[in-house]
Amino acid sequence: MIIGVPKEIFPDERRVALVPRGVEALKKMGFEILVESGAGINADYGNPKYEEVGAEIVTNTRELWSRSDIIVKVREPQSSEVALLKSSGTVISFFWPAKNGELLQQLSAKKATVLAMDCIPRITRAQKMDALSSMANVAGYRAVVEAAHAFPHFFTGQITAAGKIEPAKVLIIGGGVAGLAAVGAAKGLGAIVRAFDTRLAVREQVESLGGEFLELDFPTEDGEGGGGYAKTMSDEFLKAELKLFAKQAIEVDIIITTALIPGREAPKLITAGMVESMREGSVIVDLAAEQGGNCTLTKPNEVVVHHGVTIIGYTDLPSRMAALSSRLYSTAIVHLLDELGGNDNYEIDMEDDVVRGALVLNHGSVTWPPPKPRNPGPAYSVDTGPRPDDEAKRTAKKEVAEVSNQPTMTNALVKMILIIAAAVGIIFVGTTMPESFLSHFTVFVLACFVGWQVIWNVKPALHTPLMSVTNAISGIIIIGGILQLSQPEVNATVILGAAAVLLAAINVAGGFLVTNRMLAMFRR
Repeated sequence: MIIGVPKEIFPDERRVALVPRGVEALKKMGFEILVESGAGINADYGNPKYEEVGAEIVTNTRELWSRSDIIVKVREPQSSEVALLKSSGTVISFFWPAKNGELLQQLSAKKATVLAMDCIPRITRAQKMDALSSMANVAGYRAVVEAAHAFPHFFTGQITAAGKIEPAKVLIIGGGVAGLAAVGAAKGLGAIVRAFDTRLAVREQVESLGGEFLELDFPTEDGEGGGGYAKTMSDEFLKAELKLFAKQAIEVDIIITTALIPGREAPKLITAGMVESMREGSVIVDLAAEQGGNCTLTKPNEVVVHHGVTIIGYTDLPSRMAALSSRLYSTAIVHLLDELGGNDNYEIDMEDDVVRGALVLNHGSVTWPPPKPRNPGPAYSVDTGPRPDDEAKRTAKKEVAEVSNQPTMTNALVKMILIIAAAVGIIFVGTTMPESFLSHFTVFVLACFVGWQVIWNVKPALHTPLMSVTNAISGIIIIGGILQLSQPEVNATVILGAAAVLLAAINVAGGFLVTNRMLAMFRR
């Protein structure tokens, strides 16, 4: 089968559907790859890079579409591109079927098969194909970069000879993939970060990144919807939500909004009055601009200044980091084609929950929206918390585990035999081995016991389990070496003992240093 990679024609779209690394992976699956000349140039992937991995460069756009069995794109096909698609061809791209009904009918008339990357179900097995989350991750990070560019002050606080500089205060609305990426990026720049989400389970994730989670006094209402997405909240909750945002708007310098509800226009969370209450120089980055915006003053693809507040409504944030976004998107495409069976076993399996979820058109027949997955597994975006039936299952499993962990007669007998065997072995060594061996054997046993106990019992907060094991072994070596150094004369044993102490001490100190650096990444 032939896969075609056309140049994106959507305005300001810089990404490319397949990068050279992806081409190489698909070639190994048996696919033939055609790449339109210049398709990857805006993402820093020139034609020579594709030719190096075996792709054929096609200069004529019509030829590429006519020869390709599968077209892979980033943006949904435009009307001019639909005309180029051969009958019964396949398109894989972002598609947004809920708002592209006319496009859906056009492709249906061509008996096309369409797999929408934005419809990949958010189940654990599909994480490797979740291009939507990877693009949201890039957008969240880039939103902070754009905010920093427009904000006329530092993010981090400083004390200088000219006076104290207060850190920027950032409010992030929405704790999905984009929101969490924004929390991490803003915190990394030194800002005071606050975040809000209707899903209470997001609290732990926000706090793990160093942000402060804002919560309303609505303990009986959670915003968790299907698949880890948010749901529409009650009017009372929305009123309390807006009141919270109005209070925060007066205090913060930057607001980043990411709130979306699948299949609906973005909720209006920032009013004109809130914008006018913010300090001059403040910034709002609206990641929901393409779906109408969370701010009432947002204009898609524009930067608006209102009462001294900059409102950024860019809809191409992932495209502004085209090289990285293309690589992430390409990886998702490769995994999806692998899921479809590669070249040799390519098949649209209607029984596969992932494939069925992404399938929008099947040989011209509309298959969207898909039925709910039969065995979806857990959504991986957030922890939705236990349900009553889940709690009962866990209790039953716990009881079974407790019973299985109780010592049985067989286990007790095995332990007794091992103890007796160890005792017989020690007696045998003590009665048959020479005195010189016994002294070294005593040192070895003592070193094992003392060294292991000293290092292994270090609190987990100061030591990772893996490092504990390695450092415990080093502790054994240190104790043994110290005991060897007690000899009155300097000989080869003493020299080797000194070297062992030195090297093991370096290893232990390095272990603690590495552990400290690892744990520092998770400190708030």
